[in-house]
Amino acid sequence: MANFPSIEPSFNARKASKPNVITVQFGDGYESRLTHGLNQNPKIWNLLFENITETESDTIETFLDARAADNASFDWQPPGSSVAYKWVCDSWSKNIPYANRATIQTTFREVFEP
Repeated sequence: MANFPSIEPSFNARKASKPNVITVQFGDGYESRLTHGLNQNPKIWNLLFENITETESDTIETFLDARAADNASFDWQPPGSSVAYKWVCDSWSKNIPYANRATIQTTFREVFEP
């Protein structure tokens, strides 16, 4: 399993949760909710690697390109966590605001694999 490069994201990282819930609504206003699946609360992280060097940005892009090419997940440890989880990166973009500096914006989605 590949580990994400040890480049820290900026402090404005954003974490989102979207539990897998099936909702059934009845005509009288009653609503029933059921959790769906074993891992029903995957996390999504929107990360910004701001003002990093071109070398660091190339390292991140090369890593993400390789994972996209083989459809593989990778290990990454979220900020404030002591445990690494499995992730896929659905999308990323790169901005070059200054010479030899770059900003990469990514979206990591938690996956549950062996």
